Amino acid sequence: MLARAPASAANLGPGFDTLALALDRYVEVEVEPASRLIVTSEGEGAGMSDDAGHLAARVAMDVVGHDRLAITVRSQIPVGRGLGSSAALAVAAAAAAGAKDPLAIAAEEDGHPENAAASFMGGLVVATKVRGAVRAVEMPLDPAVAVVAIVPDRPLSTARARQALPHQVGIADATFNLGRFGLLLAGLADHRMLSREAGEDRLHQDYRSPLFPEAPKLLNALLAAGALMACWSGAGPTMLGLTTRDAANALREQAILAMAEAGVAGRVLLLHPERVGLVVGEAARLPAFGDASPGAAEALGGPGPTTPAGPSSASTGVFDFDENG
Repeated sequence: MLARAPASAANLGPGFDTLALALDRYVEVEVEPASRLIVTSEGEGAGMSDDAGHLAARVAMDVVGHDRLAITVRSQIPVGRGLGSSAALAVAAAAAAGAKDPLAIAAEEDGHPENAAASFMGGLVVATKVRGAVRAVEMPLDPAVAVVAIVPDRPLSTARARQALPHQVGIADATFNLGRFGLLLAGLADHRMLSREAGEDRLHQDYRSPLFPEAPKLLNALLAAGALMACWSGAGPTMLGLTTRDAANALREQAILAMAEAGVAGRVLLLHPERVGLVVGEAARLPAFGDASPGAAEALGGPGPTTPAGPSSASTGVFDFDENG
């Protein structure tokens, strides 16, 4: 069976561990019977773990109860960059293996119900666990919203980013985030109400900045270039500028310059919210790699000239296929 699920950006500033937006980068998983376990991967994350340790293999084997499977993974989602690669992979793998409830399996495996829910449902979702079960609700989303994503070459392990957070927060900080969360939901429903304050946060972004010291400069550059708001994507290191479809190309060009000025190598992606989540069957098949991903534009950033690029395999570095956000 064949299944596809989209990437997601979680937190979006003050929505820590509760809010996620599906984006138009995808992972496709195909699971077929075989005489033994065969794992093949293409695109982002290719060759990192083509064995029983691959997340798709672990999920599929848990669903079917054996390892006599041929599993093919084709991904456009950067790994270890805070774009929900593992949640999308878990959703797609569970569905391709025939799971009755891919969302529950992915949320349990990934540990973040909001990322899993966005990949499963599409759109903008609020998700949490209620008495052990995932409760997810799709929220209103203005169709004019677009996203410019600064995706550094360097990965950032979610486990390491989680360790940077305090175990307790003060009531003033909690109240601050609740207020900003309300502003954010209102602004995502109507972009005319979206403001830079909607992306402010006191629960995670500042604590994680020492792990990616260029983050504040990049966020400020996105805002200065006209982003309606700017924030981390999940646990980072990807930085997001939310804008409108009409202004997205101009913001993308400024983001490329900001990466170069900050000395950060990587990519700038022009992304759009994905309204459709999990797709199963032949309709889930991705276009051949080398074609443009649906609705997305990409350019190289950082020092040196910028040139167009399509979905590519991850190169060097230490990657964490269990990254959540």
